[in-house]
Amino acid sequence: MGADAKAKSIDFSYFGGAESLDEGRSPRRTTVVSPTTQDDGKVHPGPPQDPTEFLWLMTEEPHRTRRMAIMKAHPEVTKLMGHEPLTKWVVLGVVSLQITLACLLRKYHPLSPLFLFCAYVVGGTANHNLFLAIHEITHNLAFRSVKANKALAVFANLPIGIPYSAAFKRYHIEHHKFLGEDGIDTDLPTRLELLCLNNVLGKVFFATFQILFYALRPGFVRIQTFTQWHLANLLTELVFDYLLVKTFGIRPLIYLLMSSFFAGSLHPLAGHFIAEHYIWDGLNQETYSYYGPLNIFAYNVGYHNEHHDFPSVAWTRLPALRALAPEFYDTIPSHPSWPMVIINFIRDPEVGIFARVKRKPKSHGNNAEESSAPPTPEQKD
Repeated sequence: MGADAKAKSIDFSYFGGAESLDEGRSPRRTTVVSPTTQDDGKVHPGPPQDPTEFLWLMTEEPHRTRRMAIMKAHPEVTKLMGHEPLTKWVVLGVVSLQITLACLLRKYHPLSPLFLFCAYVVGGTANHNLFLAIHEITHNLAFRSVKANKALAVFANLPIGIPYSAAFKRYHIEHHKFLGEDGIDTDLPTRLELLCLNNVLGKVFFATFQILFYALRPGFVRIQTFTQWHLANLLTELVFDYLLVKTFGIRPLIYLLMSSFFAGSLHPLAGHFIAEHYIWDGLNQETYSYYGPLNIFAYNVGYHNEHHDFPSVAWTRLPALRALAPEFYDTIPSHPSWPMVIINFIRDPEVGIFARVKRKPKSHGNNAEESSAPPTPEQKD
């Protein structure tokens, strides 16, 4: 019924003889938990995107509007906000696991089957968990104190092998505040990436080396001012790496670095990097959630619409946020599988580096220059 009504509202004179928006297209990749007349979760909601250009929009990002609507409909949502004491214990456990396993594997060659298996299955999962622990801590959701959160992020960074937690915080907060704004949101692919990686081989390369793109791109797009927390992060990591190598040899550090690479490569959890903000199925929707079991290892980052709507809600309470407002979340498309997101990203011609929403940067005054301006005393803390 809904699909028929929608078909009648579409002007097919624009589609060169096609009799539906699904004709000759890839299968639909996203699903809708509670189908509506606007989107039944089966047919494509719109035509495919132009693969030579990003999708440029002039509309406001959707999360502020939905947040205000949810707070009006469910004012009790504020009870879900606040830090989660469990986070620090999970971080302690995963850091301990990785350091212990790294030391135990020092007698094995890095290319041995056991070493590679542990680095991919255990290490890749554990270090991805630490990536997302740092993401959670970036929102000050482990402690009440800003300093305590920053210190925990530096600690969580240890098994990753390369210092990044201090830089990630500022880039990620800008990603939330200026979602999709070209030149500010460093989560967005650059035009050079679009030109060089806009084919199957390019997408394979991108998916394999995702971690390098996310690590290196921000430095080319938007330089930060070096603060005392950047220095603390750098020195702590260098001292830790030095002591690890000095005490146990180079192989434990190789294990940790391999774990970090696998965590951001062709790993089931790494599907969330692509799932979160790439656009699919002819939709203009720029954020997607995933509600499957892999969230157990990922601080519920799959609840990504919920997270962007309410970044002050900790990971343990994101499912409760969705349950509180199903009319807002279950009616919009979501991904059924992170691993299949990677596979479909590579093989589907309707999605690629181009499949991101971009906006022209607005004039934000001093706020937009936050990361490049000299830090205030509060920022230094």
